[in-house]
Amino acid sequence: MVFIWCLSIGLFGVVLAGGALAATDGPARLVLTALQGPGPALFDAPLRFSLGVMGAVSIGWSVMLHLVVKEAIARGAAGRSLWNAVTAGMVSWFVLDSTLSVLTGFGLNLIPNIALVGMYWLGLVGSRALKAEA
Repeated sequence: MVFIWCLSIGLFGVVLAGGALAATDGPARLVLTALQGPGPALFDAPLRFSLGVMGAVSIGWSVMLHLVVKEAIARGAAGRSLWNAVTAGMVSWFVLDSTLSVLTGFGLNLIPNIALVGMYWLGLVGSRALKAEA
């Protein structure tokens, strides 16, 4: 489940990064339309720049998370601090992203955000990192 979680972040990054160019912005347009914001997205230079940067950040985040989580799983109980770090990052992202999504009129973004947190939680529980040390 954790691999699927990391992969979904990376794939979403690819969708966002694709929005940087007119030739590849179809999936990003579909996402923005599905989120039913306050109006149609204007794919101007600032939006394309923002999508490109956020796509790159999301791809980088997914690669880093995959490697950190893989190491946390390999360490077993000794990897708890890595899980704590990833969880702190997830909580920070979730609160900020969800709040800003609602405040900017894209409240439907809460649905994939909750799904992403759910996948993370399932992966965390499945890793047994929460199991008390004997």
